[in-house]
Amino acid sequence: MSDIDEMEIDHVGVPSDIAFSSEGKGKKMSKANLPVSAQDTLPWVEKYRPDTLDDVTGHEDILQTINRFVESNRLPHLLFYGPPGTGKTSTILALARKIYGAQNLRQQVLELNASDDRGIEVVREQIKTFASTRQIFGGVAGKGDGLGSFKLIILDEADAMTSTAQNALRRIMEKYTANTRFCIIANYTHKLNPALLSRCTRFRFSPLPITALRKRVDHVIEAEGIKITDSARESLLTLSRGDMRRSLNVLQACFASSTPLDASGRPTPTQPHEEITDEHIYDCIAAPHPSDIQQIMNTLLKQDVTTSLRTIHEIKTNKGLALADILASLSEELCSLEVPKQTMVVWLEGLAEIEWRVGSGGSEGVQTGGMAGVVRNGVRVMKNK
Repeated sequence: MSDIDEMEIDHVGVPSDIAFSSEGKGKKMSKANLPVSAQDTLPWVEKYRPDTLDDVTGHEDILQTINRFVESNRLPHLLFYGPPGTGKTSTILALARKIYGAQNLRQQVLELNASDDRGIEVVREQIKTFASTRQIFGGVAGKGDGLGSFKLIILDEADAMTSTAQNALRRIMEKYTANTRFCIIANYTHKLNPALLSRCTRFRFSPLPITALRKRVDHVIEAEGIKITDSARESLLTLSRGDMRRSLNVLQACFASSTPLDASGRPTPTQPHEEITDEHIYDCIAAPHPSDIQQIMNTLLKQDVTTSLRTIHEIKTNKGLALADILASLSEELCSLEVPKQTMVVWLEGLAEIEWRVGSGGSEGVQTGGMAGVVRNGVRVMKNK
């Protein structure tokens, strides 16, 4: 007897007047099901999450390929991987809406994320039970386009799964291919079982370009009526580093902090918000302001080590900056200078070593002195040329 014959059968088309006692329990409410008052309090990341594939910005080549799969009704197992905030989850959720329609998502899609238990029990019970059932008819109820003859299982943050669970998942993906498609979402593919990787069509979501970020951020700014300077907008896009989630979270935090206060220090939402400036953006992210980095660089290049350390300590204390952030910004500024190659090698090699030490738990005070010494060594090499 084949694996398909062993499958249980789901019956489609339950009357709308029947209510299940378990309905709504333990389930996440989608954005579309929330009342208007609840949508107003949503994080902007969820409030402005794309509903369709046409709303997804960036990665047009990936979207075109996925659309061809859907139109031919030949969707393979998918693997979306890349840095956070690049549209992996938004793309697969928009794809699910296109295939099944918003009203059929609960019956046809199983979504598991990092908040769920990712051990062997979930694979054997929840995933296998969902994958082993199939519809009595080929399509989705209420849709006559022929799409959706299979179920969809979305495994978000799959690189957090145990190796035992990944091994168990391999057989399930093979056994129920006729009925179920898997979409595995991960940040790092080296944490996934090679056998899982070979069963999926891979798509890498690289950091979003500035143009894609600007398109979505401008839409949110217009929809929320935010007052923001052009320089603050550019700073937000630059500091987001291709992460859409980070850009929207920072924008929402800055918008909340721009609410005027009354005489007693309480926010007054009825009053118009203040204009968001560069200072708001850098303070929210806790990133060094370009003027501070410029001052640190000029001091290191022109002053002695003692004076440089005093200046850096004052800026770190007054602005509450971390040495790791100073290192990242300082290296970008140093790379923009026209200096001999030997000097640039000394700077980059030394700063990389300092950054590794800070990340490994080294003392910030000691490593700050090391940073000053590295830059001064590069200056000495430059003078000896």
